[in-house]
Amino acid sequence: SREKHTLPDLPYDYGALQPYISAEIMQLHHSSLQPALRFNGGGHLNHSIFWTNLSPNGGGEPQGELLDAIKRDFGSFEKFKEKLTSVSVGVQGSGWGWLGFNKDSNRLQLAACANQDPLQGTTGLPLLGIDVWEHAYYLQYKNVRPDYLKAIWSVINWENVAERYRSCKK
Repeated sequence: SREKHTLPDLPYDYGALQPYISAEIMQLHHSSLQPALRFNGGGHLNHSIFWTNLSPNGGGEPQGELLDAIKRDFGSFEKFKEKLTSVSVGVQGSGWGWLGFNKDSNRLQLAACANQDPLQGTTGLPLLGIDVWEHAYYLQYKNVRPDYLKAIWSVINWENVAERYRSCKK
């Protein structure tokens, strides 16, 4: 499962290493790493999922349990696609559109995450991520993000998404 990634608290006060290392340096150094950890670590996690969510033999519809859950939670596969497309197109600036599984409610849910922020426990365990940073589509689709979203459904690896769903339910 995915946890919120944070730096551990220091086992001592920021000023405890003075005069050798100032409290100001310790505070600045320790607190400035969290955004870099989230950005770079999140980017690694998100892209690791994204690459496996895609396949040259992808597209179509999921089968079995995953399709049943999509119909239960979104009404139909087409409504699900419309909603995730809308969430993904609606990301302001750079970010990700996600289909996640919420273990507490035992339901699928959608989320938009800014920048490289990964899904957290409150937004679900990641099943399907759609990268909506411009680098993911600009060379081909220019600034027309909806065209990219329309096309990406043709390469979604539903077997991978279904396997993630089965793993989350354990």
